[in-house]
Amino acid sequence: MKLVLKFDQMKKGSIAIVGTGPAALMAGTLLVENGFDVQFYDHKKAPARKFLVAGHGGFNLTNAEELESFCNKYDSELLKNAVRFYTPQNFIDFLAKIGIETFIGSSGKIFPKKGIKPIEVLNAWLIYLRSKGAKFHFEHKLIEIENLNLLFETKKGQLMIEADAKIFALGGGSWQQTGSLGDWFEIFAKKNIKCIPFESSNSGLVLDSSFLFEELEGSHIKNCCLFSTKYAKSGDVVLTRYGLEGAPAYAMNRDFRNGHKIAIDFKPSLTELDIVKRLQNSKNTTEGLKNLKLSKIAIHWIKNAVSKEEFINAEKLAKHLKSFQLPVIGLRPIDEVISTVGGIALNEIDENFEFSKLPNFYCVGEMLDWDAPTGGYLIQGAVSTGAKAVNTIILNLGRYEVN
Repeated sequence: MKLVLKFDQMKKGSIAIVGTGPAALMAGTLLVENGFDVQFYDHKKAPARKFLVAGHGGFNLTNAEELESFCNKYDSELLKNAVRFYTPQNFIDFLAKIGIETFIGSSGKIFPKKGIKPIEVLNAWLIYLRSKGAKFHFEHKLIEIENLNLLFETKKGQLMIEADAKIFALGGGSWQQTGSLGDWFEIFAKKNIKCIPFESSNSGLVLDSSFLFEELEGSHIKNCCLFSTKYAKSGDVVLTRYGLEGAPAYAMNRDFRNGHKIAIDFKPSLTELDIVKRLQNSKNTTEGLKNLKLSKIAIHWIKNAVSKEEFINAEKLAKHLKSFQLPVIGLRPIDEVISTVGGIALNEIDENFEFSKLPNFYCVGEMLDWDAPTGGYLIQGAVSTGAKAVNTIILNLGRYEVN
C-alpha cells in the first residue's frame, strides 16, 4: 500500500525537494520566503552531511573574487549565468541574515567568522527554514518517478508524493560516507534522461611510481605553478604516497581529463634568463639549484629525470625548471575526491534548470554535469543553481526578486 502525503493547501504551491545539501537548502529558502509549502526528503538520518565534511579542511563558503572572473571558473554558461543571478554577495547577505558573520581570507576565500563551526552554519540555516514552515523528512529514499509523482521507500513502506513542482538535489558521487552515493542514475535513465558517468574532480594527481620517493612524502613544493596549454594555477603542492595534492593539482584535473599534458614551473617568480644567470654565477649546478631555493622534491626530480649533459648546461636546465613535465597517470578514486563531474547531462535541462522531458521537475547542484575548482566555487555554484531554478517556480506560481 502506498501512502500519499498531503501538502498545506493554504500555501501558494507545494514543492518537494529531494536532498538537503546547499543547493536544496537555498532552493527551499527562497521558496519558503515567498509563501510556498516546502517539504524536504533525504535518505539519511540527518541533513547536509557532505556540507559538514567539506568544512573539515577549511570551510570556505564562497569567494570575494570579481564577479566575472569568479564566473569564469565554471565550465558551462549555465552555471555562470546562475552565479550572475545569485551572486556571492547575495549568499553573504543571506548568511548575515541568519546570524552567520563572514570574513575574507588572504586568498579571497570567504569563511564563517573565526570560531563559527560548520555545524553552527547548518543549524542556523535549518532553524531559519523551519521558522518559515519548511518540513524535513529523513530516511526517505527516492526509488521511482511514477506518473510525474515521487515514490519513496521509508521505514513504514512506500510513500507517494504529489507536488506542484519537484526539485532534485541528489548530489554527485564523492565522499559516499556522507550519503552522496550517485545511485540515482537508473531512476532518470528510465525516463530517457541522459546521465554521464561520474569522474573525479578536485583530485590529487597520481604520478608514475618512479617519481615517488618515500623519504620525500609530506614534503612541499612552495610557490610553484602547474600548467597546461589551457590553464595555469600557482600555489603550494605536497608530495604524497601516490602523487601531488594541493589547489594547483586540483585545478589541473579538467585539463588532464581532456588529454592535456601537465607541467610544473618550479620558479614562476623568475624568468628563464634569471635562472640561467643564477646557475652560471654559482660554483656548480648543485650549488646553483640550492641558491635558487628549490625544494628537495624539485632537486630530486631534476637529478633523476634529465641527462648529465642537460644538468650541467644552464640554458637547458633552466628550461626544465620552468617547464618540467609531470608524469601524471591518473586521478584518485571518486570516493576520495572533493567533487565529481558527470551526472545529468546539461542538455537535458533548460536555462532555468527544468527538465525538458519532465515538466515541473528541476535539477540543481552537483548531480548536474559541471565542474569548478575549490576555493568557494563549489558551494556557491550549488546555492546559485538552487536559487536560479526556484526563481522560475516563484515567477510561475508566485512572485520573487533577488534583493
